[in-house]
Amino acid sequence: MQCLLKFLLILFFVGSSILQTSQNCYGQAKEETVVADSSLNDLVLQGDSTTVSEEQEVVVIEEDSSVVLSNVDVFKGPERVLLERLKKIENKVPLSFNPRIKSFMQYFTVRNRHYSLVMERRRRLYFHIFEEVFREQGVPDELKYLAIVESGLNPRALSRAGAAGLWQFMPATGRSFGLYQDEYIDERLDPYYSTVAAAKYLKQLNRTFDSWEFGISSYNCGPGNVRRAIRKSGYSNSFWSAYNFMPAETRGYLPQLVALTYAMNYLNEHNIIADSLDYPIAFDTITINQYLNLEVFTKEINVSMEDFVELNPSFLKNYFPGHRPVLIRIPSDKMVYYAQNEAHILDLAGKRDVAVKEIPVLVKSYSQKASATSKTKSKSAQTKIIYTVRSGDVIGRIADKHNVSLTQLKNWNGMKGNTIRAGQKLIIYKSGSYSSSTANSSISSKNSQKKMPSYYYVKPGDTLWTISKKYNGLTVEKIKQLNNLKDGNIKTGQKLKLI
Repeated sequence: MQCLLKFLLILFFVGSSILQTSQNCYGQAKEETVVADSSLNDLVLQGDSTTVSEEQEVVVIEEDSSVVLSNVDVFKGPERVLLERLKKIENKVPLSFNPRIKSFMQYFTVRNRHYSLVMERRRRLYFHIFEEVFREQGVPDELKYLAIVESGLNPRALSRAGAAGLWQFMPATGRSFGLYQDEYIDERLDPYYSTVAAAKYLKQLNRTFDSWEFGISSYNCGPGNVRRAIRKSGYSNSFWSAYNFMPAETRGYLPQLVALTYAMNYLNEHNIIADSLDYPIAFDTITINQYLNLEVFTKEINVSMEDFVELNPSFLKNYFPGHRPVLIRIPSDKMVYYAQNEAHILDLAGKRDVAVKEIPVLVKSYSQKASATSKTKSKSAQTKIIYTVRSGDVIGRIADKHNVSLTQLKNWNGMKGNTIRAGQKLIIYKSGSYSSSTANSSISSKNSQKKMPSYYYVKPGDTLWTISKKYNGLTVEKIKQLNNLKDGNIKTGQKLKLI
């Protein structure tokens, strides 16, 4: 009897152990079904995460790791709301919903809201280019969000593998789609040329697989890997049937695109609101086919090197040898001055007496040392004033209003971009010391004290801006108003009323 009892006890404990083990295995398997691989195409997401409530477990994305679906909810509500939202914005690219995609939704709307906020600030710089090119090429408009996955909307982004630009073209693929590259110019970095190439490549991949989902994935890992995944899935036409046979990095690629498409369309619903926005610089184009020192050129037309690189990110050095014609973009408000002084500017910038340097890959790191030097000099020689930004202010107009350069204003305030917000305090140092680096360096403080005449006759090289700086109290708008001018075009010998 005792032996029978012992036997029954042994069976009970063994059975309990087996049951516990099976539950652990089931729990582990359940957790593994909600793992999605991350990539952001080998680029690290930057910026601090947004704080969430203590009872929420935060989703974490790290480079070359996985995103684990946890207890964080994209929002407090039923999943059918997410499905309804995805259906509203779905066009030609299927916007599926599953645990892997939801995990990325959680990341971009909860764990790293800051990243989505930064993308909201930047999107106006490039989305108008994507939309126009995609419309012309017949590519679905929603693929513009793919550039966020690829580069974080940084036209000078460079991956460890050597992919570059907004669309992260590898050198050989870029050349096959017409993107010129040498040691001076890399058109993979040009927002316009690279977007045209990306549209053509995406169209080609879609035709190859007759599927945007497979085509998008092959943009990341190559058509060969996608064909291999389809073969291993038993030649299934379903993307999600072949999904698990894709390379690890690619398994996070399409889910990121779907999640970002959702996040960028429903920022307000997640209370992700940008307090400031970046806008593109209005520009005109010129063609150059001679040697050109870019530092001298930008100084002569009174444009900061940072702004020049923003407009022309494909330049790799601070000079251009003139070995082929090249299109250069300059701010529209500098075009009149350039046109009137073209020969003089090109002659000065065409001298080969300046040491050769490379333009840094990341614009935001440009001239940090110069910034510190500028601050030191300014404090010792100039009078400090504080300007409070008003609604509708633009940083370039603030600089013009106080007769300082845009670069100088940024340096004084530790700014890397052109973004300002209402209520922001800007430090400005007032003096005439910067006149040597303006487009018309010959204007002196003595000239600015001259008594204003009733009329002024335009001299060679004059612009409305340079004329307005000759006399106190005179502005470009005042000259236009007094002379019924609709734009800044004036001619040598023209009589202008000043009073």
